[in-house]
Amino acid sequence: MNTKRVQPHTENSKLKRLLELFLVSMKLGATSFGGPIAHLGFFHEEYIKRRKWLDEKSYAELVAVCQILPGPASSQVGIGIGIIRGGLLGGIAAWLGFTMPSVLVLVLFAMFMQGSNIAQAGWIHGLKIVAVAIVAHAVIEMGKKLAPDKKRATIAVLAAAAALLWQTAFSQIMIIVLAGLLGWSFYRGEQASIVPAIRVPIKRSVAVLCLTLFVCLLLALPVLKGVLSLPWLAMFDSFYRAGSLVFGGGHVVLPLLEREVLPAGWLTKEQFLAGYGATQAVPGPLFTFAAYLGAVMNGWVGAAVATIAIFLPAFLLVAGTLPFWGALRQKRGIQAALAGVNAAVVGILLAALYDPIWVSSILTPADFVLATILFTLLAFWKTPPWVIVLIGALGGIFINS
Repeated sequence: MNTKRVQPHTENSKLKRLLELFLVSMKLGATSFGGPIAHLGFFHEEYIKRRKWLDEKSYAELVAVCQILPGPASSQVGIGIGIIRGGLLGGIAAWLGFTMPSVLVLVLFAMFMQGSNIAQAGWIHGLKIVAVAIVAHAVIEMGKKLAPDKKRATIAVLAAAAALLWQTAFSQIMIIVLAGLLGWSFYRGEQASIVPAIRVPIKRSVAVLCLTLFVCLLLALPVLKGVLSLPWLAMFDSFYRAGSLVFGGGHVVLPLLEREVLPAGWLTKEQFLAGYGATQAVPGPLFTFAAYLGAVMNGWVGAAVATIAIFLPAFLLVAGTLPFWGALRQKRGIQAALAGVNAAVVGILLAALYDPIWVSSILTPADFVLATILFTLLAFWKTPPWVIVLIGALGGIFINS
């Protein structure tokens, strides 16, 4: 009898947690403007500072792991937090919530709003300034905890310099690897600290299955496409391959998708560029550009196929990596390396604060004033991020009027 009474309560708790993950991530998906680095700032504010779902070190390590993996880093961080909170279903709920707002907007744009120039609207410029305040606050808060001494501060500055001066598809991976080596060299003699255990509710056998499925799909889809000659399978293959091979940030997906969809004659170059411009004007991950492309190609069905295909590699890689990460991070050598990696994450955020966020947003003294006001409201008045977004949008309209 007791078991029967406990079971519904347990199931209700799981459903409640999944619903919470979905709603919180959907709020972030509807308000997180400014690109992947800005998204990490929004995540830090909501998931770490406000809800305390992870500690600072664990969050930085999750960011570092997702930077190393191919795919959309900010979406992978959101998926990782969802998995840690609610298993595979939690990862799906977090991904679905974060991507759905921009997917819906871009599909509607593909169907009804081609030719409009919303990317130049004043409120869009204001939301870019919001990203400046959000990321600046995240850099300062994370820097206090993850680069508190001269060695780690130096690693952070060197990482920022390298990220700005050495911009290639693989530069972030190399920066993180080199920072890890410096951290290991500086801190390997220190006693291992007891770090908060991150419970990842996925069996290692399931993780291995996810990694195996990732590789099998990457190898098998081109063969199946040639054998079966199904249009939707060809689309799935193209978008899955693009999602599997992106290193260095979401913008790198642009040339990959261009090489996949334009030669196939699925849409014109003008349609492609119009959708890319619209993608810059909506919140959420840049990878939702795939939803626009799929909608132009085959309506809502095409949008669903393209979106699932381009994000599936990211989900499989995160689910396959996290269950092994918890055991590794307890070792002294790994902790020493992570001290350097965590500092490098701060440096990479600092570099991104300058380029592309600052240089594309702060164009006039009025822009700087608005960014300063927003930062003050966020850092000192503890204003909720959604209010910051609203004020920033209105401020952008006022500045451009």
